[in-house]
Amino acid sequence: MATPKIRSKTSTSQKSNHAPERKAAPKPKRFKSAYSKAEMEEIFRRFSVQRPEPKGELEHVNPFTLVVAVALSAQATDAGVNKATRALFKVADTPEKMLALGEEGVTQYIKTIGLYRNKAKNVIALCRMLIDEFGSEVPRTREELIRLPGVGRKTANVVMSMAFGVPTLAVDTHVFRIANRLLMAPGKTPDEVEENLLKVIPDQYLFHAHHWLILHGRYCCKARKPECERCVIADLCRSPEKTVDVPAPLVELPQQLIGEPVE
Repeated sequence: MATPKIRSKTSTSQKSNHAPERKAAPKPKRFKSAYSKAEMEEIFRRFSVQRPEPKGELEHVNPFTLVVAVALSAQATDAGVNKATRALFKVADTPEKMLALGEEGVTQYIKTIGLYRNKAKNVIALCRMLIDEFGSEVPRTREELIRLPGVGRKTANVVMSMAFGVPTLAVDTHVFRIANRLLMAPGKTPDEVEENLLKVIPDQYLFHAHHWLILHGRYCCKARKPECERCVIADLCRSPEKTVDVPAPLVELPQQLIGEPVE
């Protein structure tokens, strides 16, 4: 009969002491802007001289029409939304009046806007929720706003800023492009860009920063071809696409005319 082998306590303990080590989780990549704190302050100082009181270009008459207009603006231009909502808001500037139009009624006003059927459905659902849960008032917090049908983080941020004066940073297509193109606050998603921009924009300029970046992207640093010769921060810009190093004269621009057609 074979004698069973007795396992050595020493060998067992030695094996346990040499168990494979777990690899440490990779550290999140640290964000780094291409600009110093002083350069960011100078960039936004120039924007503030150029446009002392920037405004959003979506037409609205109260917080309710603002939230509707911003929700309708997804994958559409402000000019296109304004064209549709001018007539709509004349007959429906409250949740009750909009709900009375019904989905088909709203559709007739906004059918020139992309995805209009789904947007009309969301507008009616939004009105029902405002009436049933918020006493027909537009809520003031992001958490409550994003519960509304058709309202995401960007829309909530716009409404909080424009309707209630809360300094937020809504990242739309222009802000996303500028943050990445200028290497100001690169990110792969709007939320990542928002987080990074909030780290580098000077506090004293945060309230208007959203509009300054949008207007700079819409009228100067355009998507297809940036007009660098018109740029007031050309000397500070770190964009690889930059074609000019001399900044345009820093002068206050004419007051914005809300509702004008734009590119």
